[in-house]
Order: sequence, then C-alpha cells, then structure tokens
Amino acid sequence: MVSVFLCVLLSCVSGALIPEAEVNVAVIHEPFVCKRKTKTGDMLLVHYEGFLQHNDTLFHSTYRDNKGQPVWFTLGIREVITGWDKGLQNMCVGEKRQLIIPPALAYGKDGKGKVPPESTLKFIVSLMEIRNGPRSHESFQEMDLDDDWKLSKAEVKAYLKSEFQKHGAEVNETHHDALVKDIFEKEDEDGDGFISAREFTYNHDEL
Repeated sequence: MVSVFLCVLLSCVSGALIPEAEVNVAVIHEPFVCKRKTKTGDMLLVHYEGFLQHNDTLFHSTYRDNKGQPVWFTLGIREVITGWDKGLQNMCVGEKRQLIIPPALAYGKDGKGKVPPESTLKFIVSLMEIRNGPRSHESFQEMDLDDDWKLSKAEVKAYLKSEFQKHGAEVNETHHDALVKDIFEKEDEDGDGFISAREFTYNHDEL
C-alpha cells in the first residue's frame, strides 16, 4: 500500500516538473528605430521561411511559394500555429527573428503537408507592417458604428476594409470574409450573430 502511494506521489512530482513547451526566439536583425511593438490582436504582415530543424529542409517560403508576396494574419488568436502566436510578440517593424518551435507548439503528432509528425520547426520571420487588428480595445468603438455596444458582421467587415484602404492596400473581399467568419466563430459565444462588448472584452482583456 505504501509503495503504491509512493509511486503515485513520485509520478505526480515528476509530472509537475515536466517543463512546458517553449519557443526559442533569436533576433537576427533589429531596427534602429522601433515606434511600435506587436501585441495580441494586431494584424501583422510578414515574410517567412519554414524549415524542418533536423535536416534544414525548406518546406515553405513566402518568397518562393506565395508569388513572392508576404502574408497577413492576426496575432494571438490561433490563426497560425501557437509557436508563432508566442514567438512574434513584442516585435518591431523591420525586425527579423529565428523561431525554433517544438512539435507541441507547431503541428504536433499529426504533422501537416510537408511537415512530418512530431517535427521541430525553424522559421525565419521578417515583420513588414503592423496594423490595428479587429481585436484590440482601441478598435471596438471604431467598429461599433451605431453605438449599440455590439458588433455586427457588417461593422467588422467595414472596419477591415477601411483599415486596408487607409494604408493603400488592395481590398480582398474573400480574405475579409474569411477573417470575419473566423472572428465570429471564436467571439460570438451565444451565437446571436453579434459580438457584444462583454464577449469582446472578456476574450481580450489582456490587450
């Protein structure tokens, strides 16, 4: 009985000591001037190359595979792998980072596409631009056009379009529709077709 208890106790202790998976972040290039750093909810424009760490095989590159175009995503809302959401925080425009991401924060035991299961990945990421995302507190009142303290899909989409147009970017209806769909799937907890101020603030009170 005592031995069983000790085994259970030791298992609990050893389990408690297992460290959480972390992203290894190395700054390759840092700009001389940094006016703003990335935070959860920001929309980021990045160029990147992704490698399998064990043999340095390139599995994806925006320079090669995306017609040479960088990609947009919203930081911290699981649009990308968790390793990116963690490893690209507090980053400056013009900064380049190397991220070494363990499987638990990448594609895990299933893998994806050219990435085998249980793969540690290396990314070289260059940040081109930061924009206010649809998830920041500062943006809520801008989006809430009728001041009813809840956001409709039309209001969120209008905000996205205005942000892109403000910066001279091409308006991509398909991309905006996908972003709006993703936002409402994650934020509209009661499924009423609106994001209330409570839902928005509760999910993003770290901003």
